Amino acid sequence: MPGERPLLANRASDELSNGRDLAEEDALLTGQPTQRDGPRTWKFWRELGLFVWAVLATTLVIILAVIYQKSQDPKHTSPHPNGKRNLIFMVSDGMGPTSLSLTRSFMQYQNGEPWSRQLVIDQHMIGQSRTRSSSSLVTDSAAGATAFSCASKSYNGAISVTPDHEPCGTVLEAAKKAGYMTGLVVTTRITDATPACFAAHVNMRSEEDRIAEQMVGDYPLGRVVDLMLGGGRCHFLANTTEGSCRADDKDVISLAKSNGFNYISDRKAFDDLKGGKALEFPMLGLFSPTDIPYEIDRRNENDIYPSLDEMAEAALVALSEATKDSEKGFFLMIEGSRIDHAGHHNDPAAQVHEVLAYDKAFSTVLEFLKNDPTEGIMVSTSDHETGGLATARQLHATYPEYLWYPGALANATHSAERLDLEYKDYLETSHPSTSDKAEFVRKSISEGLGIKDFAQEEVDKLLTEPDTALYQYADMISRRSQTGWSTHGHSGADVNIYSSDPKAALALVGNHENTEVGDFLRNYLGVDVDAITEELKQKGASLNVQAADGSEVSWMGPIPEDGQRLDGQTHLASYSGDFRKRHLVHGRGCDCEH
Repeated sequence: MPGERPLLANRASDELSNGRDLAEEDALLTGQPTQRDGPRTWKFWRELGLFVWAVLATTLVIILAVIYQKSQDPKHTSPHPNGKRNLIFMVSDGMGPTSLSLTRSFMQYQNGEPWSRQLVIDQHMIGQSRTRSSSSLVTDSAAGATAFSCASKSYNGAISVTPDHEPCGTVLEAAKKAGYMTGLVVTTRITDATPACFAAHVNMRSEEDRIAEQMVGDYPLGRVVDLMLGGGRCHFLANTTEGSCRADDKDVISLAKSNGFNYISDRKAFDDLKGGKALEFPMLGLFSPTDIPYEIDRRNENDIYPSLDEMAEAALVALSEATKDSEKGFFLMIEGSRIDHAGHHNDPAAQVHEVLAYDKAFSTVLEFLKNDPTEGIMVSTSDHETGGLATARQLHATYPEYLWYPGALANATHSAERLDLEYKDYLETSHPSTSDKAEFVRKSISEGLGIKDFAQEEVDKLLTEPDTALYQYADMISRRSQTGWSTHGHSGADVNIYSSDPKAALALVGNHENTEVGDFLRNYLGVDVDAITEELKQKGASLNVQAADGSEVSWMGPIPEDGQRLDGQTHLASYSGDFRKRHLVHGRGCDCEH
């Protein structure tokens, strides 16, 4: 428009500027450098220096970031590692999120720690696991561990078999086939559900005699476990031997030895392993007739039973040494088994000491992974929660107090289980008078539980109902600590997942089905579990064994009948309306009103 300056008029119009523009155009056309008048100014050199400094600073920051990242992860673990590696899978049987709250507060109280003080395991939480089985929204340990070992849902009571009673290959079996060394460390019977699910296949978890035979190699795959440490000796002894709990006269310890196992059974023999440095493979160590005592009791019997931490460390040292020149590493399952039992017994004093023992073993595993030259990872989770535990309890009909007392647990020196055993033994062997019996009970409460304010009616109930003494002792300390329980069984709560390396365990970050934990285990090791399943089916197709009644059954034992507590039935979301459970007294056909 008239009067407006052309757009190009914004450019400088002095002769020097015009000349520079023409020179730059000539340079673009001819490819010759532009000739500048006079020396470069201080401004030019300052801008050049700032540019160079910015480039160097950025490069330095990147280098430092990479160095820091590698220092935090010295083995540079990735979600899909290549080459040699170790996998340590820890199972805190029965430990739900509230178990950690309970134990953390107890630890803070006992040690005089600030409220911000955490357990070691608290610092490694990465996700949660959903625990339902194929037959119930509330799983048992057998179905829970089958989800880990086989990455498959199954019914309550299934030991690495599918709902249609076919064997499913386990990650431990596949690891052994691939050249890894393998191990199981527990504080229950080695034939209990969780360890059994990694190296045995039976239709009913109660078949512990059969599980013992399979775990030492008497099944289609032969020996697959290089190391077993725990309890449960009675299932390996012929019933003609003192201390046996077998139904037959089969000597499974002799069978184990014939399959190459070295066998130890006491604290001295364990100490002779020199923390694993003198351990010879394969190794079977059974340190208790049944379960190793609760930690609250075992700590006073350290000369008899090794701890979970000691067994775990010995296994780690031995497996690391045995695989140092191998192309493959090892797979080790470590179970804090008796957290579950403390939940079943509703015993908060036993519970906190079991969780602390697990936390100590957890810390030992972390230290091992930090120092061991082989790439490795630890993943930890629970098969389920037990007891419906709450750090709260309403004792009266009035509005509840917002209180929980960890101090009430600090004075307990024994578990309710131990007090119950001692009481029953006293009654059977001493034949005491009423007054002597009453004095024994009062002493067990005051010294065993640390309770000084017990009521006479509590003493009287123990005197008149000794058969339920275990639950009475546990309830006395639960009431005083105001610890709540909703069941003596399991619950359907989600449980936590932990790892030594969140980056390598990225697949488990967040909320997952328990079968996804099983998927992670096999994927991290890079093993073919499906091939093991096919091998089990082929080799076991015509393999039968003798049942307890003398009949021949599949090598996996008899199939559970309908109506058994742990079976293949589905009890998911339907409700029968029988909230009073009258059928337990009157039979399932009962139509009575009361």
